[in-house]
Amino acid sequence: MALSMPLNGLKEDKEPLIELFVKAGSDGESIGNCPFSQRLFMILWLKGVVFSVTTVDLKRKPADLQNLAPGTHPPFITFNSEVKTDVNKIEEFLEEVLCPPKYLKLSPKHPESNTAGMDIFAKFSAYIKNSRPEANEALERGLLKTLQKLDEYLNSPLPDEIDENSMEDIKFSTRKFLDGNEMTLADCNLLPKLHIVKVVAKKYRNFDIPKEMTGIWRYLTNACRRDEFTNTCPSDKEVEIAYSDVAKRLTK
Repeated sequence: MALSMPLNGLKEDKEPLIELFVKAGSDGESIGNCPFSQRLFMILWLKGVVFSVTTVDLKRKPADLQNLAPGTHPPFITFNSEVKTDVNKIEEFLEEVLCPPKYLKLSPKHPESNTAGMDIFAKFSAYIKNSRPEANEALERGLLKTLQKLDEYLNSPLPDEIDENSMEDIKFSTRKFLDGNEMTLADCNLLPKLHIVKVVAKKYRNFDIPKEMTGIWRYLTNACRRDEFTNTCPSDKEVEIAYSDVAKRLTK
């Protein structure tokens, strides 16, 4: 399936030719579960650049795709016909070439935003792949601890939220995203993974992110109000299907 993204008021002939290839869902056409695919999808959307999206069915990879990027799995991009395959390098490349004043700068202002929540997905993976009931509680505690750290970061005011001339002492942040009120590269990396954690842990472990983690819930709620997140996100069903073989039953 190929999608063309809106022009955002820019002249098409001045745009680079960009095509994003992402993993297809179980039907071979819709967007599949892949946080790296969604990460690049979000970056391109936030940049406001014109690009097309092609979903790739990994069960029957087309011959022309094999020729384009032999041995490569999505996600990858073509930029003016040049194939680029490493997700981290693609992110760096797009930030460098799609730069102000024409395109938004997406790098966070605060370095801590890049590392906030970085260990959540590893703790989640260990938790969801475990089949031993006796290990479940400790692994769940490990996941909760990393979520708590993220929650504390989201609720702690950033330096630019604190007015030194004000008499009011700001104790809690009200920002929408990791680095402020706009999405950055840090959100493109973390949000797809955090969404998977929320969906899969609920489905296969009946685990909910605690409601008292108000920073995380504010973050997820704000993400769901943005097209850049919701329109690049696989359906919950696709996420559940992707983990049907990965998530282990707790058996004695």
